[in-house]
Amino acid sequence: MKRRHQSLFRKAMSWSAVMLPTLLLSTGLHAVTLTGIDHAPTPAGGLQLQIQADGELPPGNTFLISDPPRLVVDLPAVGSSLAQRTRQIDSGAVQSVTVVPADGRTRLVVNLSQAVRWTTRPAGSKLLIMLEAPSSAGMAAVRAGTGAAVSSGAPRVSGVDFRRGERGEGRVVVSLSSPNVQVDTRPQGGRVVIDFKGVGLPAELSRRLDVTDFATPVTRVETRQYAGGVRMEVATTGPFEHLAYQANGLYTLEVSPVRDDPAALRNVKKAYVGEPISLNFQSIEVRAVLQLLADFTGKNLVAADTVSGNITLRLQNVPWDQALDIILTTKGLGKREDGNVMWVAPAEEIAAREQAEYEARQKLAELAPLYTEFMPVNFAKATDVAGLLKSEERKVLTERGNVTVDERTNTLIVNDTEQKLAEIRELMKVLDVPVRQVLIESRIVNASTNFSKNLGVRFGASDTRDIAGGTTAVSGNLNGTTQLLNGETLEANDRLNVNMPAQRLQGVPFNPTSIGLAIAKLPFGRLLELELSALQAEGEGEIISNPRVVTSNQKEAIISQGTEFPYQEAAASGATNTEFKEAVLQLKVTPQITPDDHIIMDIEVNKDALNTTATNNNGEPAIDTQKVQSQVLVNDGETIVIGGIYEQTKTNNVVRTPFFGDLPYIGMLFRNRSGSNEKKELLIFVTPKIVREGLATVNP
Repeated sequence: MKRRHQSLFRKAMSWSAVMLPTLLLSTGLHAVTLTGIDHAPTPAGGLQLQIQADGELPPGNTFLISDPPRLVVDLPAVGSSLAQRTRQIDSGAVQSVTVVPADGRTRLVVNLSQAVRWTTRPAGSKLLIMLEAPSSAGMAAVRAGTGAAVSSGAPRVSGVDFRRGERGEGRVVVSLSSPNVQVDTRPQGGRVVIDFKGVGLPAELSRRLDVTDFATPVTRVETRQYAGGVRMEVATTGPFEHLAYQANGLYTLEVSPVRDDPAALRNVKKAYVGEPISLNFQSIEVRAVLQLLADFTGKNLVAADTVSGNITLRLQNVPWDQALDIILTTKGLGKREDGNVMWVAPAEEIAAREQAEYEARQKLAELAPLYTEFMPVNFAKATDVAGLLKSEERKVLTERGNVTVDERTNTLIVNDTEQKLAEIRELMKVLDVPVRQVLIESRIVNASTNFSKNLGVRFGASDTRDIAGGTTAVSGNLNGTTQLLNGETLEANDRLNVNMPAQRLQGVPFNPTSIGLAIAKLPFGRLLELELSALQAEGEGEIISNPRVVTSNQKEAIISQGTEFPYQEAAASGATNTEFKEAVLQLKVTPQITPDDHIIMDIEVNKDALNTTATNNNGEPAIDTQKVQSQVLVNDGETIVIGGIYEQTKTNNVVRTPFFGDLPYIGMLFRNRSGSNEKKELLIFVTPKIVREGLATVNP
């Protein structure tokens, strides 16, 4: 690694005729490594920084930069294992500490709010840096200097733009009138501060941009003139990481959100994985930079003759593959890699060459000889497979190729080039396979219970009496009184004053039970009769239907059983036609087997029955329909209930004689009571089973 760094340094020095470049490459071979940074306030109001390492630290070389105020400490032969390059302090005069490993040493940059006095003292594995408290006069001097002007001939900022990247990062793009502008970028608290040294700013660009609506970590970009040039402050929200690079007259800052979720970090593919490299060149030839990257990576490089021009760039600790992409994009170049060889040329030249190669392959395909091959299809319909091969969307066949079908032998006859025939054979290995099947068992249970009762009464009295020389008769109706007056024998119904007997119940082939009583035989042959009648019926029923069907994966299957009954339908001419309607038990199902042997079913179950009690004007019965339609996910062989219907019907009827039926105690002799309670319940059970081997047998 060290020899490669020295070789790169010698190559960089050889281009000093252009401008003296500096190439900094990071290395991980050090005797001592930094492990932590801590700080604590001093009694005098200052701050003490403690730099910790895993071995004894050297005193280092320390110097102060006044504009912007910074304390720089160089530690030779010291590396760094710190996870974050920048540690926010925001205490006393110290804003942050940045650790920069570079070329066999580690540089500590202490960013200050103002220049203060300092001392350093090594203490074994620690380096102590004591800084005095900031003075109010110094702060005032800093504020007073912000309005200083920049000479009219200095470079200027010609444009400030903000964009949103493809991965949600905020991108600040600054256009500069000169590629030789020195730029200082540093994080500070919850923002990124960028200083363009010795640069002027037009009045119309001295403004604050609110970019919250772009949905990036950046919320605000503020640009203003200060004593030493132009300062830009990029305000952010939440944890972030930033990347800055400068190419020719464009400076770009990318601010990306930091993903704290480890699962999210595992799912995000790292865009660039090359070893970090630092480049700082002013107007260097593009071919020379490409050669540097080739030497750094050990790749073989072929650059087209049309690759030319110069580039100015400043990249700090950037993966080499990202640095290469930045250079290629800036100069309109592209690359193609074949093993360890990388070819670089203008993007238009690469596209033209690939187009020419494609056209050459097409011409070769047009001249290739055609062959005919017979391909038997074992587990599918040859016509379906032929339709797939002929599809315009998939372009399986060449323009000259064709396919025909011999339906008798279920064979494909394919005519095409040898290469295409080989591709079709491989495709047939995937398509011509047995389709898995599913046995669907359903159990439909229709249970019912009913209870009915009817209570009735009949009673009456009959009599004839001579009153005032005449005869008076009392009976149950006019016919009875006439018979009495004529001396005839009365019929039973004609003697009844109350005739409300219990009626035969529907569906019960028996008459009600009755008992007749002669309650009293009154004087003069008078007779008072009473008949009580009652009927009670109870019933239970259970109808079980068990339809089963076997079907292929993702194919609909239907099984039905029932009755077709005729009905009359009037035609437009006035004549009547006889049509048929179905009252069936039907199971319709489409199964889908998932990769983990679960089954998704689109299922529909109908259970119809004729209702002879509900008819139309022609006496044609209605149809009672029960239907369940659903989509379910079940395990192989698991039984589920996909629906249930519960019905309960209660009726209570009372027929009474006005006034008398409402009397207490004796009112029951003038009433007829009937009632029923019927319960019905429909349950549908479904059990799918994957057919593993052999044939499935469906029991009748």
